[in-house]
Amino acid sequence: MNYTIQQLSYLVALDYYGNFSRAAESCYVSQPTLSMQVKKLENDLGVIIIDRSKQPLVFTEVGKLILEQAKSSLSELHAIDDIIAESRGEVSGYLHVGIIPTLAPYLVPLFIGNFLKKYPKVNLKLTEFKTEEIIERLHNDKLDVGILATPLNEIGISEEPMFYEKLLSYSDPKLALKFGNRVTIDQILSSKLWVLSEGNCFRNQTFNLCSLDQTAYKAFDFEYESGSIETLIRLVDKEGGTTIIPELALDTLTDEQIDRVKFIEQTNPVREISTVRRRKGLKTSIIQALREEIRMSIPKSLIENEQDRQVVAL
Repeated sequence: MNYTIQQLSYLVALDYYGNFSRAAESCYVSQPTLSMQVKKLENDLGVIIIDRSKQPLVFTEVGKLILEQAKSSLSELHAIDDIIAESRGEVSGYLHVGIIPTLAPYLVPLFIGNFLKKYPKVNLKLTEFKTEEIIERLHNDKLDVGILATPLNEIGISEEPMFYEKLLSYSDPKLALKFGNRVTIDQILSSKLWVLSEGNCFRNQTFNLCSLDQTAYKAFDFEYESGSIETLIRLVDKEGGTTIIPELALDTLTDEQIDRVKFIEQTNPVREISTVRRRKGLKTSIIQALREEIRMSIPKSLIENEQDRQVVAL
């Protein structure tokens, strides 16, 4: 073997930080030491891994292949630590969680403080990604678990539902008064409908809920794309119309705004929120602890009557 685990770690750090100085700092070694080890690796393998003539640095074609194998090898090695922790019943170790942006601002503040206090040996990293990005990173072992709307029906990805969140309409004051306590899909479509930008699963659920064709949809004479539900709420407040919001967003609204929130139809459509992962069996204790803390932190209504709800497709 012409390489060491430490040398492979240096390559991964270089890929992440994009320069030798920050990579060395992250690995707790000097820059000359890291540079020397990478050069030694290249000499031992007989190939150039990094093109040093470009800034930020880039990996050569063969270097990219070696980098991907390094990531995969290190991931497998770290799995041994997870297996040992599992065998001891410990809730400890590193956990990288991907969470969709339409859920993160409402859910994370509910559980994060208690979770970190209860499990001080867990090194938790939370990152917002869109659904497709979470799936890709799970397949590439760049994430341990995702928290997102399901079902995905993705081969190789296992899903475990946690709760069911109502989809609600939010309208301007005049429309809200006109709609009453419940609103129909036809009433929603009779007004201006504000939706999220492409790539958001919540956008897909809005279109599926309203039986709209995304390719033909155009609400206004100008184009505006937003990745934020909060922005859509502000647009409704200022420009009128209606948007669809998730139930957990209610905690961020004023009493006046809550009066404009309406149930949709008689079926109370919901989105299913699950933890999803690829490498089932690893980091089970941490993921289960995370799930339990989340379920304890949310309103009980979100985990009740799970079998009687109409889940809106992605």
